[in-house]
Order: sequence, then structure tokens, then C-alpha cells
Amino acid sequence: MIHAAMAMAKPGDVLVIDGKGDQTAALMGTIMMTACRQLGIAGVVIDGAVRDSLEIDEMDFPVFSVGMNPNGPTKQVGGRIGHPVTVGGVTVHPGDFVIGDADGVVVVERDKLESLLPLAAKKVADESARIAQIKQGKTSASWLDAALRSAGVLKEGESL
Repeated sequence: MIHAAMAMAKPGDVLVIDGKGDQTAALMGTIMMTACRQLGIAGVVIDGAVRDSLEIDEMDFPVFSVGMNPNGPTKQVGGRIGHPVTVGGVTVHPGDFVIGDADGVVVVERDKLESLLPLAAKKVADESARIAQIKQGKTSASWLDAALRSAGVLKEGESL
């Protein structure tokens, strides 16, 4: 079914594969990832194992999996394409926005994406401003004492 999904995918698509977290055999390896890249697929998120991890890393092709296993898969298992899947406890629907980096993968429902863009831009701007302050020597967190009081770590009137 992964081969079928690859055949149906359009350039820019991300393959999101519900491998049920199975790590007893790899579901994909270098050959399939090379084909994905050649097809213009943007990346692969797989709730299952892959193999050939060094070669995949050298390809500089985005692959997110739950593990690695040198054992190859069977090609005799059915599945469905274009239906919601669950990967890492998150339900992913066809058309959802999927993006990942070294810290992990985020899935956003397509119809919510536009409303989240200004919030994401503000978050990036706020964090950039805070990093600039820290580089200027302003390392204290102005919110820390209040947060520690709220958490019951400090009593009223106490400070670090």
C-alpha cells in the first residue's frame, strides 16, 4: 500500500503512514525513499520502522519514523489510502499541513492553518527579541518570581 500511495502522491505531498508503531520490520528503506524524492514527495512520516538509516540521512530527505530495523517488510499487507490515520497518537487527515524538523513533527488541520500563521509569526518575533535581550546581558526572566509563587515554590514576599 505504501507503493500505491507513492504512485498516487503529487509533488509536495507528505506521506503519512500508520505502521501501528511496529518496529519488527522496516516498512521503507533507501530504494523507496529515493523514489519518493524523485517523485517530488516532500517527506515521509511513518509510525513504524525504516531501514538504511545512514543512507537516508545522507540523502538529506525528511523522514520521521519511530525506529529502525534492518529487516524488510512484506508486500502482502493491505491498507487504505486517503483516509485519516493515527501517527504518534495524532490523527492526520488528507490535506492536513505536516511539517517537521529535528525536534519532531507538527500536524495542523488545513482549515486552521491561515489563522495560526500570525500567531506563529508573533512567537518567532517574541523569541527573537528575547534572544537579543539575553545577548545584551538581560538574562533575568521577569516572570520567574510570579511563576514560582503561583507554583507554591516561593511564598508571597519571597524572591530568588
